Amino acid sequence: MAYYGKCIETVIEKLDKFTPKRDNPEQFLQAVAISLQALSPQTQSFVSEVLSGCLEYRKLLTVVVDAFYMEDGRLCLRVDHSRFMVICYLATFLLEELGFQLFCNIIKSQPVDKMCKFLRFFFNPLHLCSWIKDEWSLIYEPAHVKENWLDPLMRWQPKVQELINHLEGMSASQSSPLKTKAKVTKSKEFNLTAPRPRTIPAPEPVPVVAKPRPVPQSTYQPPKEQQQLEMVKRHNRRKAEVSCGSKQQLRLQFPPRIRKTPKLTFYRPDNVPVKLNTTAILREGALYQRQVEQELQRVDKLVDGAGDFSEFLEWQKKMQAKDREEQLATSECRRLQGKLSHEEAVLARQSLMQENKQRVEQQKEQMAKLMLQHAETRLREDRSRKQLVEQVIEGQKNVKAAQTKLAKGRRQTVQEVIEESRGLLRRRAQAAQEEQRRRCELISQLRALETQPTRKGKLVDLTQTPGYGLEGEMSIVELRERLALLKENQRRKEEEKRDQIIQGKRTKSQELQNTVEQISLCRAAMGRSAALRWEEKKALAAAPEAPSQDERVQQLRRRISERAAERSRQAALLHVSAPRAAGPKPRVSPGWWEEPGRLKAGAGWGWRARRAGTGVEEGGMAGRSAPATQRRAREAVGGVPARADAFSDLQAQLEAQHWLKLERSRERRLQALQQGGSGPGPARRLEAA
Repeated sequence: MAYYGKCIETVIEKLDKFTPKRDNPEQFLQAVAISLQALSPQTQSFVSEVLSGCLEYRKLLTVVVDAFYMEDGRLCLRVDHSRFMVICYLATFLLEELGFQLFCNIIKSQPVDKMCKFLRFFFNPLHLCSWIKDEWSLIYEPAHVKENWLDPLMRWQPKVQELINHLEGMSASQSSPLKTKAKVTKSKEFNLTAPRPRTIPAPEPVPVVAKPRPVPQSTYQPPKEQQQLEMVKRHNRRKAEVSCGSKQQLRLQFPPRIRKTPKLTFYRPDNVPVKLNTTAILREGALYQRQVEQELQRVDKLVDGAGDFSEFLEWQKKMQAKDREEQLATSECRRLQGKLSHEEAVLARQSLMQENKQRVEQQKEQMAKLMLQHAETRLREDRSRKQLVEQVIEGQKNVKAAQTKLAKGRRQTVQEVIEESRGLLRRRAQAAQEEQRRRCELISQLRALETQPTRKGKLVDLTQTPGYGLEGEMSIVELRERLALLKENQRRKEEEKRDQIIQGKRTKSQELQNTVEQISLCRAAMGRSAALRWEEKKALAAAPEAPSQDERVQQLRRRISERAAERSRQAALLHVSAPRAAGPKPRVSPGWWEEPGRLKAGAGWGWRARRAGTGVEEGGMAGRSAPATQRRAREAVGGVPARADAFSDLQAQLEAQHWLKLERSRERRLQALQQGGSGPGPARRLEAA
């Protein structure tokens, strides 16, 4: 048995060194054969055969050994994984070749308790015929597995069971119990009446779905009463606009002029300059200095005969005017493109309504098909439910045996846990006693140290030198005197440095004051030049601008008129009213663009003035009827160019008024500055220069 034990230990040692992810089986076997040359030929052949078989059928053996560790071998060490794989390979593939007697000798050479657990788990008929067969059939053919491996194992199972019983007897005789255990009370099963079998529930009847009612046509079309109410509202609206416009005609044509009373100023405020920090003053002074140097350089170049920039400035002004015209044309094109996109959106909405109707019909057909499929699915579910009930009834028959086995395992586990807890309590009590004894010893030592007498220190002489032999050694009194002298010297140096800093600040302040005076002179000069530039800009803004004649604008206007005509034709064909625009509608009549008097009187219009003056003309609108107003609205739809020209004129007038207000405010500000700065200041000196 010692010989077989050494052979098995050699196989286990070599198998532990094999790593599937890193080593190649063939190369590993060659290396093992080289290392086994010192052994006998019989031993070499046995070890090589067992090792090659374990590597070849590694997947089969791993299935059994991993399951053993999950169930019966939870308390076994992972170091014995290779040992169990070797025993499993011998029992599965070499039991017929070795013979039962030699197999028994190999088993007895290994640890008895581990072999008992593994052989009882592996040769269990329930395991061999159930999950082991299924797992091995996934790797190899089921017929080959049953014929070559499982059937021989089932034939050897009775003899292996005798071997297991013999090993258990050996382990029981070797481990002599210290004390006799009390007899375990065996529970007796209650004599209860057998429960009645559960009745199979009757399948639920398939509900018959009623045929749905079709959706009425009124769901997709607005009611006629609502259309009539809308027509009446529009008619009353036009009538109210005409009547209100005739009453407020004169007030809108001649709006009262609001004159603001100037505020009384008894005490004119002083023009206090803005206080700037040092960085801002120096930065601005450097900026003006660079500008002065650049201007001097430009004058020197002109004196030397360099060219003038007047032609370039004229060309620049022309290009700027051209850019402004291009911007106006671009903004007009953008507005017309928005109107064109609105017309196209209306056409797309009408086509979308037709597509929605077709889609609803398709959804109805799909719903009918889905209902039929749902009924078929319910029938299949009922059949599967019946099969499930039958399976549950069969499974309840095996519950009783499983419960008995579970109760037995639980009793064993409870007994083991009780023994372990007693041992832990005993060891914990011993550790507590040892800790208490150690604490008592420490307390006695501390008390002995506290009772010892303390020594008093000697007196210190401050004038005495310690005498340690150092180079700069001195007494404490001498050290204090030297520190006082050092502090006095440091204070004197700080005062001198403070005087220097104050003198530097005064010099810097004087330089900043000179820089501020120069900045004030430059600002006055720049303000005067800015006023001159403003006069030129005002003259340019007051000049009237010609209406834009861009080809893109004219082309967009033609396309808008075509889209409007197409929309009206399509609405007449489909008998569907045109949808409203996405944005808010102006509260004026469609023909207000054609009224020149309205534009003149409406330079400062607001929304109230537009709402009150809708439909009012210069010559009086009281006598105009509602049909005439509708006719004028239809004419205004086709008059897009005239409306755009009127809008551009109105925009030009508003812009001119804005620039006029800015000019007046600028003049008032300049007058106030001139009146406040009449004294001999920097500005006066600059003007005199």
